[in-house]
Amino acid sequence: MNTDKTFFGHPRGLATLFFTEMWERFSYYGMRALLLLFMVASVEKGGMGLDDRTGGAIYGLYTMFVYLLALPGGWLADKFFGLRRSILYGGCIIALGHFCLALPSQETFFLGLLFIVLGTGMLKPNISSMVGEIYPPEDQVRRDAGFSIFFMGINSGALISPIIVGYLGENVNWHYGFAAAGVGMVLGVIQYKLTDNYLGTVGLEPSRHADPVRQKALERNIRYALWIIGIGLATLVALLWTRTITINPVVFAQGSGVVLLISVLLYFAYVFIFENLTADEKKKVLAIFIFFVVTTAFYAGYEGQGSSLNLFADRYADRLFGGFTMPASWLQSAPPIFVLLFVPVFTWLWSTLAKRKLNPITPVKLAMGLFWMGLGYLVMMGAAGIVMQGNKPGVSWLVVTYMLHTFGEICLYPIGLSGVTKLAPKRLVGQMMGVFFMALALGNLFAGLYAGEFSEEVLAQDPSLMTDLFALIVKIMLVAGVIVLVLAKPIRKLMGDIR
Repeated sequence: MNTDKTFFGHPRGLATLFFTEMWERFSYYGMRALLLLFMVASVEKGGMGLDDRTGGAIYGLYTMFVYLLALPGGWLADKFFGLRRSILYGGCIIALGHFCLALPSQETFFLGLLFIVLGTGMLKPNISSMVGEIYPPEDQVRRDAGFSIFFMGINSGALISPIIVGYLGENVNWHYGFAAAGVGMVLGVIQYKLTDNYLGTVGLEPSRHADPVRQKALERNIRYALWIIGIGLATLVALLWTRTITINPVVFAQGSGVVLLISVLLYFAYVFIFENLTADEKKKVLAIFIFFVVTTAFYAGYEGQGSSLNLFADRYADRLFGGFTMPASWLQSAPPIFVLLFVPVFTWLWSTLAKRKLNPITPVKLAMGLFWMGLGYLVMMGAAGIVMQGNKPGVSWLVVTYMLHTFGEICLYPIGLSGVTKLAPKRLVGQMMGVFFMALALGNLFAGLYAGEFSEEVLAQDPSLMTDLFALIVKIMLVAGVIVLVLAKPIRKLMGDIR
């Protein structure tokens, strides 16, 4: 590897990956901030004019598949493309998707969503893997610090994107906003290609089987499978484009949630029955299943940021400052700001408590994540009460909600992610990580379906329903948090020697 230059004392290749991921997250979070608002906006306002249920279902399906396709995307990079080419191809496909969205056509809109999902599945899991690969195995300290710097790149892109993409989309033209997200991804790809020499040989080749014959057979089978999948997708797109067939997004989203949930349950049943687990491994896999359930519940609330809470900001919040109406999508920049501000605070807090032997055990931190989420929606109940009185709540209600949600994510996400990698039997680590991301996928889908309940027409007839909708999440999160807290010690025993 080329080590002539460094990036804050780290391999120069970290800068290549940092800025590539920053621009990819710029494109993703810009899309996330605009997508549902565009779909439910009236045709007169340049939107698609979809009803809330349909728009919410499409939003949920889109964000769900972004996480689901990370699994085959990572596998294909390992076995066929290599990490480097997967990142490049993924970035190009994402940019193509955004430019499809920039065209004022319903057909190109859905084609663009398909491209973005496919491209993100190829890029997102593999660029994170590359960060770990640019360090020698013995350099654990710098590797951990490198991931922290990389994490800042993610949140930098998430912070600036809603401001730029959101302003163009809401105040100028929706399609300009989508195009701006595509330009961001193009900048990321250009930067990646111009500086990839700093990555040396890392990620150039996929992992290969020791037997050349079996390796060739594997590559041949993957090629055939990719051709079949590609032809199948092209046929489906053609049938949908010509209106030969139609899909009900709400029914499809509900069915996808059931299928995904059943698949996860069957997978855990398979692992318990057929993987010859020891008694200790069975306990730890059961703990992972609990993590899965908690994470799914948490992200069903957290991902309301881009769906139901985004609709609330657009329709009910007082966003007028002087003579300027702040775009609703700008509020999507609040969570990454709070991440950048409070991750160091929580890191210091956990370290300080650990020195005094007061650091909460993992199940308690999971429960804390759920409690913070519930408190965030409790704040939104107050905002809904103002709407019921015929007034508009200030954006500070949403800002406080996002701050509390960020506290919850800081407590839950890194702990859950780290816990799964430590608890999973070594031969099943990759699969269990896939299951963890399925929890995020399910949470995103549920958040989209939940947003469909915020029908403007229905709430106009009975505004109290808004309070009831927020109260439902408060009850789910607080009850789930209490259950996890009560069961904290039994869950901790399931984890065995893992802290």
